[in-house]
Amino acid sequence: MSRLWLTGYRSYELGVFGNQDPKLLVIKDTLRKLLINKVEAGTNWVITGGQLGVEQWSAEVALKLKQDYPELNIAMMTPFAEFGNNWNEGNQAQYATLASQVDFHQSVSEQPYHGPQQLRNYQEFMLTHTDEAVMVYDLEVEGKPKYDYRAIQQFQEQHTYPLTLIDMDWLQESANEYQENLNNGSQNE
Repeated sequence: MSRLWLTGYRSYELGVFGNQDPKLLVIKDTLRKLLINKVEAGTNWVITGGQLGVEQWSAEVALKLKQDYPELNIAMMTPFAEFGNNWNEGNQAQYATLASQVDFHQSVSEQPYHGPQQLRNYQEFMLTHTDEAVMVYDLEVEGKPKYDYRAIQQFQEQHTYPLTLIDMDWLQESANEYQENLNNGSQNE
């Protein structure tokens, strides 16, 4: 069994607003290709959080991949109970739909948010219940993922724990390839 923690930027940190945003199409395509490689190399669990952005997009991409890779399981872990209750109705509905579709959904803490220790406990849980991590994160473009990145770095000091960073250069390369495929597809019609 090989378990992958997938996390990264929130949607607003990447300037993605809406499901038809071209940036989102590129990010999902990048995640799809990476997950196919991981699954074909033995990953059978994708474990992510419920944050709006990379975490939810990862769950969506992994759910679609289950059609071709039925052995793939998806878990959505949240740091605390009542996660996302302060979001608008649309975001709450999107989260609830995803939570109902994944193979496993649970909060690390059974208590609603009451302090940053819950977030540290969540990171510790994710690190000790996965075998590697993938982050959509660029060291030169800080954001919320920096806390997970730092926790992974500290964990790596004591454990073998591979980390793949999908940075802005990787995303730009993916965008170029995505556009090239679109152009080639429209020329072939």
